[in-house]
Order: sequence, then structure tokens, then C-alpha cells
Amino acid sequence: MLVSCIVAVSQNGVIGKNGTLPWRLSSDLKRFKEITTGHHIILGRKNYEDIGRPLPNRVNLVLSRKENLKIEGCEVFSSLEKAIEFAKESGETECFIIGGAEVYKQAMPFCKRLYLTSVETSIDGDIFMPSLGDGWVLDSEEKFSADEKNQYATTFKVFSRK
Repeated sequence: MLVSCIVAVSQNGVIGKNGTLPWRLSSDLKRFKEITTGHHIILGRKNYEDIGRPLPNRVNLVLSRKENLKIEGCEVFSSLEKAIEFAKESGETECFIIGGAEVYKQAMPFCKRLYLTSVETSIDGDIFMPSLGDGWVLDSEEKFSADEKNQYATTFKVFSRK
């Protein structure tokens, strides 16, 4: 099973502000939905609470240190390794790490593919993407201009770890 991360990051490393995305990017949300639908997604409890509901048509795996936490429509795990193992045992071919920052940091050693939306701006925020580490090779990129539905220009990039 392939473990992948999917994230949108500003030029100064911001991925969030006050529990929300600090931009309006319709094309990024559409890409996220297309890529992750039908798959297992792994996210931290705080990120889940910021979203406020399980994402539809995906198996939502929430990480939490809170013992015996139950979340309707989600599976809850005490470790990233346990969540990855659950996805693998469920027959998943590619599971997605969707945040937040601490989960991305924990996931980097497992991650072999990265779907990155580069947001072409520096922006104020309070949540930052951790270091990706070494060994990443750019497989593809596609550039988009800002428009009425997309606040900033973006570049969709896909990396593989060699």
C-alpha cells in the first residue's frame, strides 16, 4: 500500500490559520476531492474538529491521544502506525495523510508520494508545513492563474520519494 501526503502550502510554509485554510482555492478543493475520494484518509483530531464532520466517500481515520474517543463515522487510532495498518488490512491501495502539521511530521518517514499545491503567495498563518526531508523527485506539475474562484495562482505538483 502506498502512503501519500496531500497538502496546500504557501511560499512561506503556511498551511493553516485559526483552524481554517487561509485562502479560497476552488481548484485545490476539487483536486483534493478527486484524489482522495474512495480512499482512506488519515488526519489528526484537531484537524478533524476544524473540518467538523467526516469527509464523505472516504474512510476517515482520526488520530488522537484521548483514550476511548469515539467519533461517529470515523475510526479512531492512538498512533499513525495503527491507522496505516488498518488501511492496509482493509485492502487500501493508497491512503492519504491530510494533516495537520504534527501528523505530516510523523508521516514523512512513511510517505512515498506527495501531492502538493504550491500557493503562490506568502501569507499570515499559525500552522506550518514541517520539513519534507530528502529524496523527493518531482514527477509532474501544472500551473494555474488566479481567477474569480481561486484567490491565488497555484501549481499542482506530484513528488515521489526515491
